[in-house]
Amino acid sequence: MKSPISTRLILIGGSAGSLQVIIEMIKNLDDNIHIPILLVIHRKAQSGDILRTLLQQFTRISVVEVEDKTQLEDNTIYIVPADYHLLFENNKIMSLDSSEKMNYSRPSIDVTFRSAAEIYGEDVIGVLLSGANADGVEGLNYIKKHNGKVWIQDPESAEVEYMPRHAMEEIDYDLIIRPDTLANYIKQL
Repeated sequence: MKSPISTRLILIGGSAGSLQVIIEMIKNLDDNIHIPILLVIHRKAQSGDILRTLLQQFTRISVVEVEDKTQLEDNTIYIVPADYHLLFENNKIMSLDSSEKMNYSRPSIDVTFRSAAEIYGEDVIGVLLSGANADGVEGLNYIKKHNGKVWIQDPESAEVEYMPRHAMEEIDYDLIIRPDTLANYIKQL
């Protein structure tokens, strides 16, 4: 599947069981990606910088944990920090928010996906991976309503299938991906 050339941002949301998929993807990406990738991963509030350090071991692409007012740039993998929601102020500036949890989560995949859909419209791809709650489904619906693309992990390949299975049942998705195909689809953009 070829995605629109206009894709300007890839959002990847996941929870329990998604880390291995993300590592597999990062290991198989080219060293120069022309689209920023933003990871919204559920994790403990006190997890610090360990996720960024772990992921950086698998790639020469810069892996950055977002700070308030971080500027979005190509050839970078961004991680939403633990215990913050991420919002887009415009198509370049990200801000952090510590408002109430959504779907028991902060960061919330829904919050970030909705914010990105409002700014990027058809130029965003939302990817939902393994997880144990419904976070991400509303955000994917919002991306789809704004003409963005929706990719969902095949529930049969997910360590925890609830999140992708729920999304498949609720959303008119564009693509079902497996851990070993995600990087290839990104490279085709």
